Amino acid sequence: MIKYRVGFHISVSGGLFKSFERAFRLGCTTFQIFTTNPRSWTQRQLTPEDIQLFKNAKKSYSDISPVISHISYLPNFASKDERLYRLSIEALVLELKRCSLLEIPYLVVHPGKAKDLSEDLAIERIAKALDMAFSASENSLTVVLLETMAGQGTEIGYKIEQLARIIELSSFKDRIGICLDTAHLFQAGYPIHKKKGLDEFVAKVHELIGWERVKVLHLNDSKTEFGSMVDRHWHIGFGKIGIDGFKVILSHPNIRKLPIIMETPWGENWDIKNMKTVIKLLNQSP
Repeated sequence: MIKYRVGFHISVSGGLFKSFERAFRLGCTTFQIFTTNPRSWTQRQLTPEDIQLFKNAKKSYSDISPVISHISYLPNFASKDERLYRLSIEALVLELKRCSLLEIPYLVVHPGKAKDLSEDLAIERIAKALDMAFSASENSLTVVLLETMAGQGTEIGYKIEQLARIIELSSFKDRIGICLDTAHLFQAGYPIHKKKGLDEFVAKVHELIGWERVKVLHLNDSKTEFGSMVDRHWHIGFGKIGIDGFKVILSHPNIRKLPIIMETPWGENWDIKNMKTVIKLLNQSP
């Protein structure tokens, strides 16, 4: 029986199905992918062969689960630019379709940027965009996970209250969950690297959202200072959260049960090192 679910964001170069072999080689028991080009609005449709190869690989590497999708970088579900807003919703509908075809249970999204909108109006537009995408999608399997953000610029989602409000306004509450990101939480000013701070944070999530909505953890160190609101990921234990901070984080019983995805800077030697560090910390904890 696999004790922990730990992995990385994995390349799909050469075909989506190849992500399984790459994940296995790195010792992953879960992983995250982009199902399409993350920097383009043009999203190619999956062919029957793409889908079958992916499902065959999933069966061959059945111990690696769940597979998580991350939407592209382009959508802004808070935008007041109607063209961008429409493109964002369409991108989410298409991504939900791909997730359905590939039987992917979780889709991570960045809520959006308010720019010159008020926080309240931006949150309303995000909830509306999600509802429109769910209504237009035939996917009833995939849960959309709102990612906690660093608060850089006019990002929405760096406060738990903002995410709670999005869920509250949605007509599809059962289709929305949360993806925590350790670097972003630290950068947003949540002292999760201290036991008291982490306990208070978990209690706050439980109160405002319900811990059962937390489905995935992005485990990243921060290259920037606590409360910086500047999003820069770094290798586990080598950033400002530090190894002692990750000892605290990975010892928490609520945290260690989650599928853990590292989005640390790419490099196979670093990936191996980060994986060893995380497994060691998990095994040291009670």
